[in-house]
Amino acid sequence: MTLALLDFVFRWAHLLFALVWIGHNYANVVKHPTFTPLNGEASEEARTAALEARMQREHGTFRYASLVVWGSGMGMLWYRGWLGDALLLEGPHAVIGMGAWIGTLMLLNLWLVLWPHQQKVLGFVPAPMEERVRCSRITFLSSRTNTILSIPLLFFMAASGHGLHLF
Repeated sequence: MTLALLDFVFRWAHLLFALVWIGHNYANVVKHPTFTPLNGEASEEARTAALEARMQREHGTFRYASLVVWGSGMGMLWYRGWLGDALLLEGPHAVIGMGAWIGTLMLLNLWLVLWPHQQKVLGFVPAPMEERVRCSRITFLSSRTNTILSIPLLFFMAASGHGLHLF
């Protein structure tokens, strides 16, 4: 019974935190459909401590949600005994495995590409204005990459339980 409860927790954590992580990407696309370069003319004084605290909280929530989503997804695969076959893309678990690999790629993109550059854009890490402007384009493209990758990710997740016979 304890393992069934663990599976329940994995499933709900995966769902709820995926809404936070992917929802943040989709909201970003709606708010900013096209690339707008960082305005090098804006003053640092215009930034208040309250604004910086909100940005830190928002970006932290979004980033750490990605870890919960990935960890709970891997936990569900492990609990069911599917992890090896899924990651090796073998048998009927190859479909969910594709979703797992896309999710892993998205997680790595967020933590290793988007976040280091986003820190410079937001001023959390000191950088000259030219570097911040350059990083703004990288963060835009990295974020859009994750948004686009979420579409096949959701397809493979749903197809693994609803439509597996198509594969």
